[in-house]
Amino acid sequence: MTVKTTVPYSQLLKEAVSKEGVLSSCYSRFHNYSIGNQIWAWLQSIEHKLDLGPIATYKQWQKLGRQVKKGAEAIYLTLPVIIDEKDANGNKTGKQKRLFLPKKAWFFLSQTEGDDYKEEFKSAEWDKQKALAELLILEVPYDRADGNCQGYASHHTFAVNPIAVLPHKTTFHELAHIVLGHTTEGLLADSEHTPKDIKEVEAESVAYILCQLLGLPGEVESRGYIQHWLQGNDIDDKSARRIFSAVDKILKAGKVGA
Repeated sequence: MTVKTTVPYSQLLKEAVSKEGVLSSCYSRFHNYSIGNQIWAWLQSIEHKLDLGPIATYKQWQKLGRQVKKGAEAIYLTLPVIIDEKDANGNKTGKQKRLFLPKKAWFFLSQTEGDDYKEEFKSAEWDKQKALAELLILEVPYDRADGNCQGYASHHTFAVNPIAVLPHKTTFHELAHIVLGHTTEGLLADSEHTPKDIKEVEAESVAYILCQLLGLPGEVESRGYIQHWLQGNDIDDKSARRIFSAVDKILKAGKVGA
């Protein structure tokens, strides 16, 4: 049996932006899980030829009056784990860091039997003002003369051109720059400096996913923008992980009913 020790974030993102309708379908079934876990569950349903449906752990299914079928193989999802940091000699530094590691413990509804279970579907609903308040981000008036500029962000503020072609997509893009930390890089001497092409790919990928989840237009435009900045390269695991994290933060901040 192969045990996974890493999460294929790059592959998950590639699937998310290349398969139409996947994101909204995953969210409707797995809305209580992170975006990355939603897509990973979907991919594993295909890999193991299982019906896409609700997922739960062995004990959770038992509480729902259902039993995991004999021989059923669990799927992986990621869980946050706090570990102690160590120096080059293997000694603890007194600091801790948070990692997301794979754990094989979830089963699809089709892998269980027992009491009737009614699947509940839920669509993503998002409120911009609620999100801005939660994220402590301020939208300011657009004050640039460049009519080709769709929007911009600085520190914890952003602006959208009144004549932006897709103002909602531009809003997501600029919010992503802020949430990803792009707008505050350089304020500290030891802060990370992300290349401009990576910044644009990360921010637009966040915008793409949010548009898909919320059923808003912008898919074609986002794909073209992302490919322009990628120039034929793939998004690496580090950026993919950051993209999923930013989507989760922005979506959760403006989630209606949360």
